[in-house]
Amino acid sequence: MDLAEIIDEIILPHEGQQGLGVGQSVVVWLSFILSEADHRLSYVEPWVARHQETLKQLIDPALQAADFTDDRLGDLLRYLSDDADWSAIEQGIGQRVLRVYQLAAEQVRLDSTTVSMYHAVEEKTLISYGHSKDHRPDLAQVKVMLGSLDPMGAPLVTQVVAGQRADDPLYIPAVDAVRAVVKRQGLLYLGDSKMEALETRAHLAAGGDYYLVPLSVKGNQADLLTELVQTALSGKQALSDVYADPDQGEEPRLLARGYETSRLQSATVADETITWQERLLVVHSPSLAKRANKGLTDRLQRAEQKLAALTPPPGRGKRQYDDGQALQTAAEAILQQHRVSDFFTLRYERQSTQRHIRQYKDHPARTEETVRYQLHLQRDEAAIE
Repeated sequence: MDLAEIIDEIILPHEGQQGLGVGQSVVVWLSFILSEADHRLSYVEPWVARHQETLKQLIDPALQAADFTDDRLGDLLRYLSDDADWSAIEQGIGQRVLRVYQLAAEQVRLDSTTVSMYHAVEEKTLISYGHSKDHRPDLAQVKVMLGSLDPMGAPLVTQVVAGQRADDPLYIPAVDAVRAVVKRQGLLYLGDSKMEALETRAHLAAGGDYYLVPLSVKGNQADLLTELVQTALSGKQALSDVYADPDQGEEPRLLARGYETSRLQSATVADETITWQERLLVVHSPSLAKRANKGLTDRLQRAEQKLAALTPPPGRGKRQYDDGQALQTAAEAILQQHRVSDFFTLRYERQSTQRHIRQYKDHPARTEETVRYQLHLQRDEAAIE
């Protein structure tokens, strides 16, 4: 990758610095991090001392363990933290990888993730609390946006931002960074639904690139999706079938069925209004639909069982609700838990029984009323269908 040479072309150490160059020092430090799975500065110098003869053969005969003191490594971090130099290094590495391995820069995948860590959150740092994709909201984190060649996954750009940042604004800077590396138009950018923001799509279209993202069901796009699907179900639109390549002796397997349409899009980019034709691929996946149907059926059954268990027939040891509001709260919690609130009709019946108690000694005869609430549920078959 010529990592050391690229770094030395861009980063010039301060005058008077002796010892190993910045580029070679970074290579050794990365070797330590990768082989030891440890990023702590204080452990690098003794590691170099233990492997000094090997590193001299691989890197430089003049290499010394003293080249990797905490102070020297701190200097390296300051050099690498300069945004302009970091961007230039990233571009140089990306361009060399593309050239040496003759990789076809045609498809780029953009994706973000969070990296959780046990770290004290301090003011004005990258590390903060935010929505955790690791399901660890108790840990501080940073957010990383990666741009890589698809499908092989060769990384082109990596951007680290504060952990509480939203994903949507990260895509345009990532696109610009990728463009600086590949230096060409006409790439296809792939991403998840967070890349679907109109501003991001307009930025890609204005730069002569393409995109492929899922269409989210929000705003008026919910009505659009209903219209597009209904067009297919009604038979007004001819559908195309996509089959998997069959194994020898097997029948072709249907992967998808769908059709293509388009719509005109318009947005403002750099104070200029641009308009472009956007293709819409309306796709039905039989396997996905089968899983979704089974998932809904299972959720309905589990919710129905739990709702029925709220008000069992009276008997010894069986809890009975004498508070209608408490029963309703419990039932609604079950519906929300299984995401089936729209698929059941619930009715609450107040039941009362009278019990006559005879006179006993100095206790007069009396009548006691026992109240319980019964839940009646019925599936809304039309909504389920």
